[in-house]
Amino acid sequence: MHSSQSLIIEKEVLNPMRIVGLLCLTLLLITSHALSQINAEMMKPPVAKKIPKVDTLHGDIRVDNYYWLREKSNPEVIAYLEAENAYTDAMTAHWKPLQETIYKEILSRIKQTDLSVPYKLGEYWYYTRTEEGKQYAIYCRKRGSMDADEQIVLDLNQLAVGRKFLGLGVYNISDDGNLLAYSLDTTGFRQYRLYIKNLVTGELLTDDIGQVNSVTWAADNKTLFYVKEDHAKRPYRFFRHVLGSKEDELLYEEKDELYRIWTYRGSDKKHIFLASASAVTTEIRYLPSDRPTESFKLIRARENEHEYYVDHREGLFYIRTNKGAKNFKLVTVPSNDPKPELWTDLVPHRPAIKLEDIHLFKDYIVFIERENGLVKFIVQRFADGTKRTIEFPEPTYSAFKSANPEYNTHLFRYTYQSFITPSSVFEYNMSTGSQELLKQTEVLGGYDPKNYVSERIWATAEDGKEVPISLVYRKGTKRDGSNPLLLYGYGSYGISQSATFSVARFSLIDRGVVFALAHIRGGGDLGEEWYEDGKMMKKKNTFTDFIACAEHLIREKYTSADRLAIQGGSAGGLLIGAVINMRPELFRVAHLAVPFVDVINTMLDESLPLTVGEFLEWGNPKKKEEYEYIKTYCPYTNLAKKRYPALLITTSLNDSQVMYWEPAKYTAKMREINGDNVTLILKTNMGAGHGGASGRYDAFREQAFNYAFILGQLGITK
Repeated sequence: MHSSQSLIIEKEVLNPMRIVGLLCLTLLLITSHALSQINAEMMKPPVAKKIPKVDTLHGDIRVDNYYWLREKSNPEVIAYLEAENAYTDAMTAHWKPLQETIYKEILSRIKQTDLSVPYKLGEYWYYTRTEEGKQYAIYCRKRGSMDADEQIVLDLNQLAVGRKFLGLGVYNISDDGNLLAYSLDTTGFRQYRLYIKNLVTGELLTDDIGQVNSVTWAADNKTLFYVKEDHAKRPYRFFRHVLGSKEDELLYEEKDELYRIWTYRGSDKKHIFLASASAVTTEIRYLPSDRPTESFKLIRARENEHEYYVDHREGLFYIRTNKGAKNFKLVTVPSNDPKPELWTDLVPHRPAIKLEDIHLFKDYIVFIERENGLVKFIVQRFADGTKRTIEFPEPTYSAFKSANPEYNTHLFRYTYQSFITPSSVFEYNMSTGSQELLKQTEVLGGYDPKNYVSERIWATAEDGKEVPISLVYRKGTKRDGSNPLLLYGYGSYGISQSATFSVARFSLIDRGVVFALAHIRGGGDLGEEWYEDGKMMKKKNTFTDFIACAEHLIREKYTSADRLAIQGGSAGGLLIGAVINMRPELFRVAHLAVPFVDVINTMLDESLPLTVGEFLEWGNPKKKEEYEYIKTYCPYTNLAKKRYPALLITTSLNDSQVMYWEPAKYTAKMREINGDNVTLILKTNMGAGHGGASGRYDAFREQAFNYAFILGQLGITK
């Protein structure tokens, strides 16, 4: 029996087919093992090496193990970011079907081939249009009427060929309609190169001005005024350029690093203005636009914490000023003699109403005001002083003035939208009070606003302040604490957050997610005091307001802590980073987009864009008192071993506003401290800037990725 068995084995071993089979099986096992090892490695988060950088500030010994990630030209830095991207791909692979579903949903809601509302400028009607499959808008015009032949002024799709990124900056037509000054950013770093196009011949002029920040044409159609940036991207030099000339005249240089300059033209086009401003102070100069060779004159010398903004109409400067008027008032002064003692009040200061802006026409003025957190438009006729208010129907909404380039007209255009009303362009007849809806963005796929509810509620902050929250959700949603909810916040620079329409957001809402917008301090939603109470040495009010909003939504059973997602970008990323350090147990998942999380190190580096000017927003860490305060909330500084919510961190390699290394360092330090105890992915767009992808389809894909991650963490996988 033993010999028979041996014979069988011997025959089996010697069988050629058996040998091949065994070899294949062995190879398969080896390959499978290797692949499993590779997959296992891919599922491990990258580990950034530690190179301690030690310094001392105000007696504190500061150790930063990841300062080296600032070295953008270092191949190891790029390798680390790419490793994080590979890890992200591996960790989110199971959500790819959901990402693709959301992306297709977004596309199914938009009219991919569409046309903007044309506006009249000179002899032409200008508009943009999009074509299905093309990433960028096409800028066009027609002479005389919209029945005329189309002229393509600028096709961004052609200019984007061969580029990963394209951003349009300046788009400025000369008075005679023959020349276009435009600027392009091709990296995402927000450095814009100026081009001048002859719209008659279609050719580019040979004038080589280089990178610019803002541009204004003079009335002679051959003189340009433009602003250049310094090494830290601060707009600081103002030039005059005559077409065809090789040498440009430097007219003004702003030497104070707290200030940034820009140029603009007044509503009646009779003056060119040069504004210089810090976060709290402005100073404005002017020049008649039909006398471009003259010198600029000063309207009023800068005074600390005096902000003023100027326009012109019929021999008067209209000046919106906060001199003795925290929420701004409006004064007038003769443009031929604008000395301060001649300033005359037209609209007095009102403590409960912020005068945010004005728009001047020949016979009318439109006041753009914000009261109780909501915008309203007041139209006044100069002839008799009669006023009309443009009413808005919803409890929370957005309203912005639209393109109004014509000065002598009785028609005022504005854009209205809300969480449930798509962007709508209205034309308001200032003479009769009637208005016409010119276009409402079409939402495809059977969208019906009656299926949704939008409301505004109030949370009580820890110091008793009432904080507004705007909400939208599907009709019939029960308030039993079971709903997933996404709470968004910003709260900086005095920027107001208004309820805007988003076709992408309905991929959340239609899956049962409640969307909430917190109008927290640090923003301008409730006036200048609301802003000032959330900046500098009061910055932590921004964070505690947001936490109060989250607690209120939980208490009122809109959601619960294990169903609550939060999101913020840039300075809003600072907000999210701070609140998850303060109250990590309150949230299930957080998205920090291009987040400003390394406040102390960034504000110590005056070579970076924005730093010096923002000493008046965050404080200067070189001052001990301000350093000690920032240290109490800086997200990177305060990372600790604790249970954090799941984290999605997104950034771009060419971001000029918040450098990529802040989120990269934050990620590395979080992994060092908490290891596998926190779900954390870092996704870096290697070819974009602060706003992410520039092409509309690429941007939709990024949105779909972000939403898929948030939904997945909330247990929604389809």
